[in-house]
Amino acid sequence: MSAGSEKQTRTPRGERPLLGAVSGAVAGFAALAVAELVAAAVRPQAGPVVAVGGAAIDGAPTPVKEWAVRRFGTDDKLVLQLGILAVLALFALAVGMVAVRHRRAGAAAVLLFGAVGAVAATGRPDSTGAVDALPSVAGALAGAVLLYVLAGCLTTGDDGPGDSSATARSGVDRRRFVVLAATAAVASAGAGALGRWLTSARTRGAIASRDAVVLPAPASAAKPVPKGARLRVPGVSPFLTPVGDFYRVDTALVVPKVDAGTWRLRIHGKGVSRPVTLSFDDLLRRELVERHITLTCVSNEVGGPYAGNARWTGVRLAELLAECGVAPPSKGGPADQLVARSVDGMTLGSPVEELMDGRDALLAVGMNGEPLPFRHGFPVRMVVPGLYGYVSACKWIEDIELTTFDDDEPYWVQRHWARRAPIKTQSRIDTPKPFARPRSGTVMVAGVAWAQHRGIHRVELRIDDGPWRNADLAAEDTRDTWRQWSIPWQATRGSHTLTVRATDGTGELQTSQRTRTVPDGASGWHSVVVNVD
Repeated sequence: MSAGSEKQTRTPRGERPLLGAVSGAVAGFAALAVAELVAAAVRPQAGPVVAVGGAAIDGAPTPVKEWAVRRFGTDDKLVLQLGILAVLALFALAVGMVAVRHRRAGAAAVLLFGAVGAVAATGRPDSTGAVDALPSVAGALAGAVLLYVLAGCLTTGDDGPGDSSATARSGVDRRRFVVLAATAAVASAGAGALGRWLTSARTRGAIASRDAVVLPAPASAAKPVPKGARLRVPGVSPFLTPVGDFYRVDTALVVPKVDAGTWRLRIHGKGVSRPVTLSFDDLLRRELVERHITLTCVSNEVGGPYAGNARWTGVRLAELLAECGVAPPSKGGPADQLVARSVDGMTLGSPVEELMDGRDALLAVGMNGEPLPFRHGFPVRMVVPGLYGYVSACKWIEDIELTTFDDDEPYWVQRHWARRAPIKTQSRIDTPKPFARPRSGTVMVAGVAWAQHRGIHRVELRIDDGPWRNADLAAEDTRDTWRQWSIPWQATRGSHTLTVRATDGTGELQTSQRTRTVPDGASGWHSVVVNVD
């Protein structure tokens, strides 16, 4: 062959690395698609993205978790999953470029990454055993084989002998590469779509079971909301938070969808003389109560959004525990902690004394008159007024064990949060918003204040460094719910700082000392800066 013909078959500079990156991307896509398909047959939580994401949440330092909640709010899980996919994409591109010259090394790297997913899946608290490794293993094998084959179209390097053909001299069999890559991409898309369909089919029974639930009328209904408990001030949080607006903070990357027909709750442990296993129908046959209760997340910063008030329907937990023979420590019971376990492996520890002191601690089955939404714990969750959610509000609950604080450290306590976490007195300015530009004249300042199980006695507002003025309080529903407040302000032009504080039902003034959320909730006065035109 002449020198001129050899020049025509020479690979353009940069083509092989570029096609190698493409091969890595296609192989990565195939690996994820196959893993998703296999996870649909095993269980969705065993998929590598979910498993690695869960492991990342578990292993992340508490400050990182808090930063993610502050920065991304309830979208933190979506951001995490997108971040994992971005890392996988970069990894696939890099491995594809390596495989152009070292096919076996590239394929081995894909297998190694699959091993990471398998270890993460089998190490999760809700793991069902070695079978959870199958999605990651199957996906990695598919990706490794495909990358090896695609890389073979791009090089005759250290993994096989060359020949004297033009393809060998150029190192690229473009037509074969395009056909294989396109076929693999289409097949992967089909596998992914089938996996999503199968996953959806697995949850249809749970969805149908929720749709079929008809909550019995509560034997003890919530009292009508008092006249005057709802202020007519634009911008203030509504007295009852709509379900769609209620905050969600948990570690579940995939919301568990539990079939109410197969759900069971086991109660056992220290001081339980009559262990019991209950079905959902067993709970519905018991006396149901309905209560307005405000919940607050310990991750809520001063003035933050992670508080909401709802009408909860459920079974009194204290009565159920008493029937099982449980007594609080003050009455000689050996257990001072109740550890609630979720279907996703989460554990929350609640003080037994508070659960049985007469407050409306519930195993809730309904929210605002409807069965619990899946994202809020269907079929059953705990609701305890006066305690932060991380020690009381177990969603998707399936196990209650009576134990002691010395013998068992639940999930968040292992991560340096406090064992006991009564909710701190807090107040918030809802309107005007920070950096708002109201016009001079009368401006209504309004918000909410809460001190669950103690109630709110007074709310005061200060403009700049002026005197504290009493706000007008909306009527109190119960001491377990927040109270709206408002005050007219004669606003003058310029920049002003508005600060609010509350006094709880025991007469204790909300502290001005500013603390972060760790280890037992944020404290301090909420302030907003506005610029009056």
